Amino acid sequence: MARIAIVGVGAIGGAIAGLLQMAGGHEITLCSRRPLPKLAVTMPSCLVHVNARNLTAPESAEPADWVMVATKAYDTEGAAKWLPALCAEGAPVAVFQNGVEHRERFAPYVQQMLLLPVVIDCPAQRPADGEVHVRRAARISVEETLLTREFGALFTGSPVKIEAVADFVTAAWRKLCLNSVGALNALTLKPASVLRDEAIGRLAVAIVAECVAVGRAEGAQLSDSLGEEILVYYRECPPDAVNSLLADRLAGRRMETDARNGAVVRKGDRHGIPTPLNRMAVALLDAHQPERAAGE
Repeated sequence: MARIAIVGVGAIGGAIAGLLQMAGGHEITLCSRRPLPKLAVTMPSCLVHVNARNLTAPESAEPADWVMVATKAYDTEGAAKWLPALCAEGAPVAVFQNGVEHRERFAPYVQQMLLLPVVIDCPAQRPADGEVHVRRAARISVEETLLTREFGALFTGSPVKIEAVADFVTAAWRKLCLNSVGALNALTLKPASVLRDEAIGRLAVAIVAECVAVGRAEGAQLSDSLGEEILVYYRECPPDAVNSLLADRLAGRRMETDARNGAVVRKGDRHGIPTPLNRMAVALLDAHQPERAAGE
């Protein structure tokens, strides 16, 4: 049994909690901004009611054995407020965030030897607070470090496939290539079915091509055919599937544009690689970001 704290209980955080509940025997703490009266996770095979303590104030947290961070990338600073108490006894921190900058974001808050970058493939939606729907079985790619085996053991007994990868740079950039296409859904306000349109499909392949070029400059091993493979993936998704970028825009929430397409633009600039389509996507989506409250 392990004491596991999950910081950020959106779709992915809820899915992680559901998997850990299915593994059984853990003491789970959900760290969220608002109280959660319940957490019910609809898995492909069953409905999971998560038995967990819910905290809304970092000062009320106690030491954990493991911390799972599943907040949006832009809320890293908010997530970090939980870490002094949760990591008081040296708990490792697994970072389930989008993008390719897991270590860079948490370098000010976590010792590098205690940080475990994670890429998760888990189509999930949060129709309401305390409810998460997982469309298909989750797959997790985790950087191969001294922490990897212990991390994997936490999920023993749950229906998740965990792969330890020596080349995490490639794994993270492959996921970023996939996520970069989601900008088209958020811009058109349409679910996965919009990628079946031929013109939109060509745009998707071109967006991925920019991401591939930058990823290679960063050391990722990415094939020339990746854009076409990703387009096939989207076209095989349920037509009503909604990615998190679109879900956030529809709900009037802040979008995670910077960690996705914004990372492609920033790192492209560093290498002198043009990224006009990703740059345009960032500019247009940023124009639709909601106004943030003072002090947020």
